[in-house]
Amino acid sequence: MSATIQIQRKLHALRFHLRQARVVAKAMKSRRHPIVAHIVPIRRCNLACTYCNEYDDFSPPVPLATMLRRIDRLGELGTTVITISGGEPLLHPELDEIIRRIRRRGSIATLITNGYLLTPNRIRQLNRAGLDHLQISIDNVKPDQISLKSLKVLDKKLQCLAEHACFRVNINSVVGTSEHPEDAVAVARRARELGFQTTVGIVHDGQGQLQPLGHAERRVYQEIMQTSSRAFSTFAYYNQFQKNLIEGKTNDWRCRAGSRYLYVCEDGLVHYCSQQRGAPGIPLENYSAENLEREYDSVKSCAPFCTVSCVHQVSMIDQFRDQPKQALARFFPAKSGQADTYDPPASIRMLTWMFLPPENNTVRKMLTQGLTRAASWCLRVR
Repeated sequence: MSATIQIQRKLHALRFHLRQARVVAKAMKSRRHPIVAHIVPIRRCNLACTYCNEYDDFSPPVPLATMLRRIDRLGELGTTVITISGGEPLLHPELDEIIRRIRRRGSIATLITNGYLLTPNRIRQLNRAGLDHLQISIDNVKPDQISLKSLKVLDKKLQCLAEHACFRVNINSVVGTSEHPEDAVAVARRARELGFQTTVGIVHDGQGQLQPLGHAERRVYQEIMQTSSRAFSTFAYYNQFQKNLIEGKTNDWRCRAGSRYLYVCEDGLVHYCSQQRGAPGIPLENYSAENLEREYDSVKSCAPFCTVSCVHQVSMIDQFRDQPKQALARFFPAKSGQADTYDPPASIRMLTWMFLPPENNTVRKMLTQGLTRAASWCLRVR
């Protein structure tokens, strides 16, 4: 990796963290805008993974002008993060212009790809377009009849990303797709060796519902979690959602899809998520503040066994905004024998001290008010 890329990556990481903080601060201040939206510029994919229901092998790319109108509409609704998925979005011939438009609208631009079409030159083009974050899910070590998204095939692509990418990269190792569950451990280990973020996902059925994990899959999942960094998103998400799912238990939560999270398909319709197409099924150009408000409180029957992580994580922000101390207790439960009701990382403890003062401490409350105003001003949250 060149010194120039190293410097650019560090500068990008600093700006990205600040922009992420702005996303959270805006979401804490108001619930009346989408936090994350997925958009699909092309449904066609160059692979045919047997468990996937989000692709075909013939659809043309959505015209650029149409995609730009959709991005502008998401911007008008106040969307703070826009994720481009597919199909395989790298098949869209004008993907870079889509990314640039997202950035010009002030949103964070992320991309989910199978990685097959990445080359050093393509990565540099994504750098220039302003991509903020890229995710690749890898299903196994060697390709099989279920999935070709294997570490053996993609390792050289990962090396190219490590060498050339200025944007952040996350490698998602998937549990439940391979006949060899231990493959997920090898994927996570290799991702960390290359300096990437790592997450672990649970395979779902055609409606986004849990597919039960066997003993071997549960053991592998626990092993990956034990070797992961103690980051807020990783451990809070595990304690709030995935801990129950890997044990086959339901989650008691309020899904905010259709409000805080939008899935916009290639036809421009808004759905709860990729697995719940048809609900609400309203064209994005007609989607209004009234739709956002209605769907914020609507009950989704699929929620208890849902495995769609992006929808889970968006809901965690609203949980924290509405009941911060109770949410922390769910995100970071204290270990047996500890006096505290929760056990968060040091950074969260510091933020808790700054922004969650005791009810009877007037001085701390005044300090919190000042810190909140200062943070809002610094992050340009209105």
